[in-house]
Amino acid sequence: QVQLVESGGGSVQAGGSLRLSCAASRRTFSSYSMGWFRQPPGKEREFVAGIWSGGPIYYADSVKGRFTISRDNAKNTLYLQMNAMKPEDTAIYYCAAGALWAAQLMNGSMYPYWGQGTQVTVSS
Repeated sequence: QVQLVESGGGSVQAGGSLRLSCAASRRTFSSYSMGWFRQPPGKEREFVAGIWSGGPIYYADSVKGRFTISRDNAKNTLYLQMNAMKPEDTAIYYCAAGALWAAQLMNGSMYPYWGQGTQVTVSS
């Protein structure tokens, strides 16, 4: 029903930047909560950032001050600007969407729609 496609992944040196995009189908995009999650090698999926349709934004402590989540409803696109990247940021990054309450943003199990993921690799 809602398709999400991530792009912008790749390799970067520590301290560098990448900008991820998540293109969504137009239906109900502006009313959906959106989130970014990542799965580092050998670890479980973890929350990165989420933005509620009503305004609140949450970040994982590990990315606060370095990553910025934003959305452009006119373009049906979610973004994740990643600056000052560290090797521990290496992971497959996924975008997700759902009609969620703000308090549910950090819980990946609450998102019914997911993209295919994009690989991000940060070297020392």
